[in-house]
Amino acid sequence: MPRPIHATIHTAALHHNLGRVRQSVPDAKVWAVVKANAYGHGIERVFEGLRGADGFALLDLAEAERIRHLGWRGPILLLEGVFEARDLELCSRLGLWHAVHCDEQIDMLAAHKTQVPHRVFLKMNSGMNRLGFTPRSYRAAWARLDALTQVDEISVMTHFSDADGPLGIDHQIDAFNATTQDLPGERSVANSAAALRHHGDARLRSDWVRAGIVLYGSAPDFPESDAQHWALEPTMTLSTRLLGVQHLQAGDTVGYGSRFTADGPLTIGIAACGYADGYPRHCDTGTPVLVNGVRTRLVGRVSMDMITVDLTPLIASGMAVGTHLGFGSEVTLWGRASNGTVLPVDEVARAAGTVGYELMCALAQRVPVAQGV
Repeated sequence: MPRPIHATIHTAALHHNLGRVRQSVPDAKVWAVVKANAYGHGIERVFEGLRGADGFALLDLAEAERIRHLGWRGPILLLEGVFEARDLELCSRLGLWHAVHCDEQIDMLAAHKTQVPHRVFLKMNSGMNRLGFTPRSYRAAWARLDALTQVDEISVMTHFSDADGPLGIDHQIDAFNATTQDLPGERSVANSAAALRHHGDARLRSDWVRAGIVLYGSAPDFPESDAQHWALEPTMTLSTRLLGVQHLQAGDTVGYGSRFTADGPLTIGIAACGYADGYPRHCDTGTPVLVNGVRTRLVGRVSMDMITVDLTPLIASGMAVGTHLGFGSEVTLWGRASNGTVLPVDEVARAAGTVGYELMCALAQRVPVAQGV
């Protein structure tokens, strides 16, 4: 039989989290962002849970084709636009909307031969300083697009760098609104953090919000707020089972480099999960993990195929009474355990010095993934 590690994608949680976005911004249409293969979940696996969105937003043309093959006939937005001129041919064939963030993309459109004008989202660099036209050059870019017969409606768009933190959105939304206030077309400004944290700000009037990490049950402003605060549910559970148990004495060490030393008698479990499965090697002693739905901790260094976990909390508290504890016991690396206990992916990511996005996107190909409720 295969190794016991596997991931489960929860369709009901996806549907629930989409509903939370709609509750927060009831007057806006919602892009379900499914870039990076739906944040590691798999586009085909999330489609049913997210098909209640008004559109799908992504980066790759191949991913757009997959959405169309699933039967989606609504809007699809390429968030970074096209990368070369021939991409516009596929945009025409698939009916894709696409961002325009530089003069080169306008040049491509001007040379493109099409019978059906394109719907574009003109992106402003309002302070993120990645993609987009600066406020000074934005209206000239809009005028160039508006003069093209290859372009139909022009929507206006920007992206916030600090909607999840104390700096906030003031410095960007004011620049965006001052530049675009009299331009026609729909607006898209709010990402996940803005949609939850700043939804009451009248300056954020938006026809479209771009819901990304919030759909996948991760708090966009963790650790200030957690998933429970925003009433989000985990959409991915990574779980495995114990392969064995070891009983240590004071002075015994665990794992490569002997990074952990027992200061007294200690029972540990060895679980089938390692960095080759996408579990972060940077996790160290103290990283939270669930065994039989009971919260405990990682001890020692993560190896390629195994981790070691402290079983003392289960034994000492009596929570394991009546429950098998040993070979085959359930281990939840993040997500929802069988007893309903949730270990947020954000907490594991913090222990690894990263964010929940990376853990979900980095799930290794060797881990089997199943669709769940």
